[in-house]
Amino acid sequence: MVSRPPLRIARVCRSAPVVRTAARRRARTVVAVTALLALAAVACDGGVHGRPGGYGLRDPYFPRAGNGGYDVSHYGLTLAYDPAVGRLTGTAVITARATADLSAFDLDLSGLHVTSVTVGGRSARFHRAGQELTVRPHDALRRGDRFEVTVRYAGTPHTVTDPDGSQEGWLPTADGALALGEPVGSMAWFPGNHHPSDKAAYDITVTVPQGLTAVSNGELTSETSSGGRTTFRWHSAEPMASYLATLAVGHYEISRPVLPGGLPAYVAVDPAEAAASREVLARLPEVVRWAEDTFGPYPFASAGVIVERPGDAGYALETQTRPVFPGAPEPSTLVHELSHQWYGDSVTPRTWRDMWLNEGFATYAEWLWDEDHGGPTAQQHFDELYRSDDEDLWAFAPGDPPDAARLAARPVYDRGAMVLHLVRRAVGDRTFRAVLKDWAAAHRHGNAGTEDFTAFVERRAPGADLEPVWRDWLYGDGKPAYP
Repeated sequence: MVSRPPLRIARVCRSAPVVRTAARRRARTVVAVTALLALAAVACDGGVHGRPGGYGLRDPYFPRAGNGGYDVSHYGLTLAYDPAVGRLTGTAVITARATADLSAFDLDLSGLHVTSVTVGGRSARFHRAGQELTVRPHDALRRGDRFEVTVRYAGTPHTVTDPDGSQEGWLPTADGALALGEPVGSMAWFPGNHHPSDKAAYDITVTVPQGLTAVSNGELTSETSSGGRTTFRWHSAEPMASYLATLAVGHYEISRPVLPGGLPAYVAVDPAEAAASREVLARLPEVVRWAEDTFGPYPFASAGVIVERPGDAGYALETQTRPVFPGAPEPSTLVHELSHQWYGDSVTPRTWRDMWLNEGFATYAEWLWDEDHGGPTAQQHFDELYRSDDEDLWAFAPGDPPDAARLAARPVYDRGAMVLHLVRRAVGDRTFRAVLKDWAAAHRHGNAGTEDFTAFVERRAPGADLEPVWRDWLYGDGKPAYP
C-alpha cells in the first residue's frame, strides 16, 4: 500500500521534472528519486489505487445480477448438507481474472452467514448489503491479475420467489433438497458472479448423510463414505452459467446408460417416480441421437436426467448436462429440455432479454421432433397457434418482454418458435437446417444475443427477405399479418 501523501504522488503523475528538480534541490540520491518515480508509476496506472468493481451488470431485467471488474474461470464448491436440520455449510473457492484495476469487488450471495473471506490466501475485509458481498482484498488487484477468492459460509438456504411467482434457489424436499437457479436463484446456495454472461468450469463436492445421494452437473469423479456420511465429487469442465448449476439431495434410483457415440449418462429418479418414468427415459438414447442429427454434436462430456416428485418444483429446467423434471416427463418435455443443452446451455444468452433464444429454439425443437416422428408438421403447429385468439400469445414481442415477470411467458416460447419457423420459410429448409447446426457450433460454450443471431442468419442467407420477420414477429406488437 502507498504510504506517501496522495498530493506528492499526484504531483509526480502530472510532472516528473518537478520531482527531479525537488530531488536535486534537497540533494537526494539518485536511488531515492528512482524509487519515488517507480512508486508514482504504480499510482498513476491505478494498480494500487484501483476502483471498486461495479455491483450488478445492469441487465435489462435483473440490473443487480452479476458484478463488474472480473471474470470467473472456475468455481470450487465444497458443501455439506444435513436435511434433518436444513443446514448448509460451504466453502467456495472462486478463481477469476481482474478486468480492471480493483480496490474491491462484489459477489452475489443471498442469505447465509459468511464467516471469512480470503483473496490470494490473505484475509480480506468484507461486508454484506442485500445480495451483495463486497470484498476488499489486502492488496489491490491489477487489471489482468488472476486471483483466488475463498468464502466460508453456513446457514439455512432460502427459497427465492421470482417476479413471475415461481420458486427457485433452495427448495426443501421430503428427503433432501433441490437447488434450481434460473434466473437468479443460485445466489441462494453459493457466492458468485451470477449473470449468464460469466460462465465458468465447476467442481462441486457435496457431503450428505449416508444413504442419501447428492447429484449435480457434469461427471461423478468419486463417491466415498466415512463416519456415517457420503461425499460425492462432481466435475464440469465445460463453461456453465451459474443459473444452470444444480444440486439434488435425496433418495434416487441411479442408472448409468451409455448413449450414442459412447456418451456417458447419469440418471437419478425419485423412487416414487421410477415406474412412471421408465418408458420415456428409455427413449433418452433416441432423443440424443435425433438431437445430434438436428443440432450437431452433443456439446458436453456427459448427459443425464434428474426426476423429482411433482411437488418438489413447479417446472422442468435445463440444468446443464442433467435437466430436472418434476415428475415423469412427457416425451415433448424431454425433447425440450435436452434441446436446451445446445440452445441455452452451450450457447447461453448474453442478457436475460435474449431469453427467447433459449425457449424459442427449444419449443421449435418440439415441433421438429413431431415433424420427424409422424406428428404434426412445424407448419401445422404454426398455423394452429396463428389461428389462436389467445391474448396472452400476442401480448408482447418475444424479443423484448416488458418486464422480468414475463420472461417465461407464452410469447417467449411460442412466438419465439414462430419466429424461427418464419426464418425457415424465408431462407429455405436446407439453409435453415444448416443454421441450426452452425449457430450452435459458432457460439459453442459462449454467449450470444439476439442481434448476433439476426446478423448470423442474414449472413447465411443474404438474399432472403428477413426484415418483416424481425420487425413484425420478433419485435412487433400485437398479432402480425400473415398470408
